[in-house]
Amino acid sequence: MLFMVVETFRGGQARPVYERAREQGRMIPEGLRYVDSWVTADFGRCYQLMECDDLTLLMTWVARWSDLVDFEIVPVVASAQASPLL
Repeated sequence: MLFMVVETFRGGQARPVYERAREQGRMIPEGLRYVDSWVTADFGRCYQLMECDDLTLLMTWVARWSDLVDFEIVPVVASAQASPLL
């Protein structure tokens, strides 16, 4: 299943997030797959596309970053898959 993860950097501070990522990597548990990400031009938010079959893996990853980031998680379906369903 695909999830669009909307990360809002606490206090609008992206630097601590990028510093931790440089030092510790993405800290993604095995079985959770990072697909791609985009950051807003003001560095206030990041949009990440993640994939997994076990929601607990996604929640484990969120917990590792929740001191620096507020999360909104939206299950998504690729447009090519949605069209036949409608």
